[in-house]
Amino acid sequence: MSLTVSDIGRELQMVLKTGSVVIGSRNTIRLAKLGKAKLIIIASNAPPEIKKDLKYYAKLSNIPVYEFPGTNMELGALCGKPFSIASMAIVDPGQSNIVELVKEASGVESKK
Repeated sequence: MSLTVSDIGRELQMVLKTGSVVIGSRNTIRLAKLGKAKLIIIASNAPPEIKKDLKYYAKLSNIPVYEFPGTNMELGALCGKPFSIASMAIVDPGQSNIVELVKEASGVESKK
């Protein structure tokens, strides 16, 4: 199963309304180091050093990472923000099932 931008957009809107999201690379890296994020989303054109750090800390903390196929401006617009978003962390998905969708799309078992 592959995720489309509209699937992610719909689920991101739900997370923004009912859950908790942290925007920004510094804060996302901090949450990845602490292991407090449920999912990390990285824009396709995020700086390579940020991508590398986020993927490294996410792997250490066993946090799924989704690379958004659009640019950081598109990710910002999708979240309803007037600025670009290179990365974001979902702390609480609320009523959204975005974490399960990403795990399903990447082939990771959600139930262990």
